Amino acid sequence: MPASNANPPRIAVLADSDTRWKWGALTATRIAPSVEAGSGSGARVAPVLDGFLLRGRATPTPRQLAEVGVRADSLSEVTAPEFLRAMTRTPYDVLVLALVGGGVQAMLHGLKRVWEGRAERPVVVTGYVGVVYEKLADGLLLRHGADLVLANSRQDAERFRAVYEGVGADASAVTEVALPFLGGAPYTGGHDPYTVVFAAQPSVPENRRDRTYLLDRLVRHARLHPEREVLLKLRSKPGEHTTHIEELPYQRLVQKLDPPPNFRLVYGNMGDVLDRTDLMVTVSSTAALESLHRRVPTVVLTDLGVREALGNHHFAGSGCLASWDQLDAGHRPAPDEEWVARQGVAADGSYATAFDAARERIGELLDDARDLPPLTPYYTHATAPGYLPGILARHHLGPDGSPLSGAPSADREPGPVRQIVRRAARGAYRHGVQRVAPVIRRMGEL
Repeated sequence: MPASNANPPRIAVLADSDTRWKWGALTATRIAPSVEAGSGSGARVAPVLDGFLLRGRATPTPRQLAEVGVRADSLSEVTAPEFLRAMTRTPYDVLVLALVGGGVQAMLHGLKRVWEGRAERPVVVTGYVGVVYEKLADGLLLRHGADLVLANSRQDAERFRAVYEGVGADASAVTEVALPFLGGAPYTGGHDPYTVVFAAQPSVPENRRDRTYLLDRLVRHARLHPEREVLLKLRSKPGEHTTHIEELPYQRLVQKLDPPPNFRLVYGNMGDVLDRTDLMVTVSSTAALESLHRRVPTVVLTDLGVREALGNHHFAGSGCLASWDQLDAGHRPAPDEEWVARQGVAADGSYATAFDAARERIGELLDDARDLPPLTPYYTHATAPGYLPGILARHHLGPDGSPLSGAPSADREPGPVRQIVRRAARGAYRHGVQRVAPVIRRMGEL
């Protein structure tokens, strides 16, 4: 299956949310095996990219997919059994699993089953969308078994290897790269008007009090600085879901306020927003790393404390921690260069080579495609008999990785009625999460 001069490399990406699709698709383009066009010009053949969206509560909408800015040659929505069947029909070179940890583990076992007895198989790659600040051991062991487990920074690579080695698992799959969506022109100075951007997160913070506080402070900053443009950068519109559930969208909270004319909500690609940003503010969003990569002044808020639950503890030592009071007074942070370098931000210009090691390793594996061993996840029915079966069952897979009886079929495309039912079910779920569940919780507090 090695890519050749005659055939472009073929890559499949399976994702379960808009953010993971963005990570998976951009990673695929950066780690694609290098193939010459054959004309002697040194030109490279673009890979064929097939996208698969794992059906669930966070299946991306067309608007969310368009916002990512990556165009797939094909894109389809699938269940886990449908995806596994697809993997038996098309000879891919590389497969990127851009899923939550449990999804990766289920697919590794399912793929091991469907590829039994095959002489060749794709190189399987997985990793993390951004900053890894919680469930480190759990998430890593659920990803163990892929050929490459990508670490977005030197610090993550060291931590990943330590976890694997600590439980006696093979750590050779850990490969240092960088976040695939970094880029854009470096910040060179103030814009007119000076623009402050707050990058909101769907689930950080979670409660109404803290989210209202942050929104109030953002609006107050706009009032204190009428000469500035103050933007609230939102990940999704009401009714859309992202990687994390958002029960209290800022769009609804802001309706109760009377913001000044220099305050507004914005959507779209973060890179486009950063093109006009003079000060990036967030609680713990990966947007901070995108901003630091471009040397935009960046603040990670301490107003709600520096806590693991918020994820801003990850930025201890970054030089970026500050409060709204400091920002209102004109504070501009100066990042710690050593800390930035360890986070894979590569503001020093080394980003161009950040994926070379992964690309080289994939090339070596493809050269030996006929000799690739079966996938060997750390979790088996011998090592985790009380944990693994539940993970597999959530994805309609049995103990051996085979589809359970009654699992959705991939033998035919869903008809119009089935598609309508799916959309209605997702809509009802989202309505329940965003409208009904908060009301029930408030009633329970009475």
